[in-house]
Amino acid sequence: MKTLLFKKIDAFATEHSSGNPAGVIYLRQQDELSEEEMLRIAHELKGFVSEVGYVRQVDRDAFDLRYYSSEREVEFCGHATIAIMYDLIKQRDDLLKQPFVNISTSKARLLVENRIPQENAVYISAPEPTFSRCAVQNETLAAALRISPEAISDTLPLASIHAGLKTLIVPLNNLQSVLSLHPDLQELKQFCLNHALDIMTVFTDDVANDENAYRTRVFAPTFGYLEDPATGSGNAAFGYYLLKHDQWDGRPISLEQNGLRDQSNCVKLLAKPDGNQEQRVWFGGGAIVRIQGEYCLS
Repeated sequence: MKTLLFKKIDAFATEHSSGNPAGVIYLRQQDELSEEEMLRIAHELKGFVSEVGYVRQVDRDAFDLRYYSSEREVEFCGHATIAIMYDLIKQRDDLLKQPFVNISTSKARLLVENRIPQENAVYISAPEPTFSRCAVQNETLAAALRISPEAISDTLPLASIHAGLKTLIVPLNNLQSVLSLHPDLQELKQFCLNHALDIMTVFTDDVANDENAYRTRVFAPTFGYLEDPATGSGNAAFGYYLLKHDQWDGRPISLEQNGLRDQSNCVKLLAKPDGNQEQRVWFGGGAIVRIQGEYCLS
C-alpha cells in the first residue's frame, strides 16, 4: 500500500462562497505514481473534487505539476494550480520570501507570482493563447445550452481560444441569462466533442456586485462534470478575449463566477508584457485548506 500526503483545498473561495475544490497529492519522487494510478485516484475522488493535482519539487523554487479529472489527464488546471501554489508558498518560509516561483506542466513552463503578503493571493501566468476560427452557429449553441438564441449577445462575437484548454467564449445579454443556465451534461458534452472544445466560458458585464467587472460561468462536461464553479484556465482565455476585442486594458480586475447571484467566487485578472512584449494574462486568488491527511492507495 502506498501512503501519500493529501489535501482538499478550495481555490478562489471567499467568506461568502465555497470556491472550487481540488485534491492535491504531494509527491516525493518522480516515479512515485504511474499515470494509471493518478487517473485512478482522480476517479476515486469524483464528486468530491473537480480535479486532482500532483506536485513534486524539482529545485529550490521550481515544481512539476500534473492534473487529472475522473475522465482523463488535464493539460492545465488553473484552480488546482492556485490551490497548490497558495498552500505551498503560505506554509513555507523559504517560498514566502520569494517574489516568483517556477512551475512546469505537461505543456508549458509558467511563473507564479507571490502576492500573499500584499493581498493574500498568488497569481499564475496563463499559457500563451492560440486563437482559432470559431465555426459554431448561434442556433446550435443555444440548443446545447437550452437557451433562446436571442440570449446570446450580438455586441461581441463567439470565439475559440486555447490558453491551457480549448475554450469557447460565449457573450450573453445580461446577468439573468447567465444565472438561469441549466444545460444537460450529456448534451453539452456531445456539443463540445463535436466542436473539439475542452470547456465553455459564458459571460456578461451585467454583475451582481459593482466591484466586479464581469460575471462568468464555466462548463467542463468533457472532464466528467457539468460546471466548474471557479476557474483559472477558462477565465484566462476570457482575459485574452477581452484584450483582443479591446474590452480591457490589462489593469487588475475581479470576476464573479458561478450560478449563485450573491454568493459568487472571486477570480482576479491582470495582464502585463512578457519577454517578447506580448500581453500575458495572469489569474489570481487565494485558497482554503479544508481537509488534510494521508491517501492510501492499495
